[in-house]
Amino acid sequence: MPRVVHFEIHAGEPERAMKFYKQVFGWEFTAFDGPEDYWSISTGPEHERGIDGGLIRRRGELDAVAVIAFVCTVEVDCVDLSASKIAEAGGTLVGPKIPIAGTGWLMYCKDCEGNIFGILERDANVE
Repeated sequence: MPRVVHFEIHAGEPERAMKFYKQVFGWEFTAFDGPEDYWSISTGPEHERGIDGGLIRRRGELDAVAVIAFVCTVEVDCVDLSASKIAEAGGTLVGPKIPIAGTGWLMYCKDCEGNIFGILERDANVE
C-alpha cells in the first residue's frame, strides 16, 4: 500500500518560515542544489519514526497556484499509472511530471475535494 513519504511547506518568506519551524520543533534545513529556492527538512534522527520534508518558496501570489498548506507526497511505483488512476477517480493533475535529480519523478495532483498532494516515483538515475 502506498505511504506518505514526504511533506512540503510552501512559504512566501522562506527564511521566516525556517526560523519558525527551527524554533518550534528544532527542525534542520539544508539548501537543495537546484533551479528553485528549496530546502530539505530533517525532522529528527533517521532511526526514529517519522518523515522528513522540504520547504519551497511559494509560487506566485495567493491564487490558484499558491499553496497555503503542508503538501504530503505519496511514493508510488509509477507516476504515469498513478496519474491515470487519479484522473479516473475524479482528481486532477496540477502540472507535468517533474524530474528531481537523484531522486525520481514528482507530480502534483488535486484530490476530488481540491486538496493538493504529490506523487513520487523513485529513480536515482533521474538527472
